Amino acid sequence: MNWNFLGTNWHLFGDLAAVAFVALLLAATGVFGYIRRLRSRTPLPISEGIGARKSVLAKVRKREPLSAQELEFASRVIADQRSPLAFCIPAAIFSLGCFYVFGSLEQLHGATPSERTFLGVIPMFGSLNVTAQLLRAAKLKKHLPVSVAE
Repeated sequence: MNWNFLGTNWHLFGDLAAVAFVALLLAATGVFGYIRRLRSRTPLPISEGIGARKSVLAKVRKREPLSAQELEFASRVIADQRSPLAFCIPAAIFSLGCFYVFGSLEQLHGATPSERTFLGVIPMFGSLNVTAQLLRAAKLKKHLPVSVAE
């Protein structure tokens, strides 16, 4: 399909690359806001330890008792990963991969694509992994206790 838009001849893959680039810009803006929000709050003392997030979430998964500090940390981590802005991270990675693939296909002008063309698929699969990890951590909200007896 050949489109004449403002004097340029765009083809299908060029259009898709442009859409992927706009999606990348929007997702990157969301990532910037999300990271800025995370960095602006004061860290909890438990979060300074190495592997604290992993160990606390493992306790939540196994439904082991949590201290008040661990409960606050776990609820903060789970709330952060349930945020819609958290999903901007894999969206930006996926959009970047799409932009690379579609841009490479547009540059070929109908020639046979090589393996280099599909290198963008690697970050696309990686973004699916990040999304799965976010969803897995988001499901832990139902495992959190309502309150901790002190």
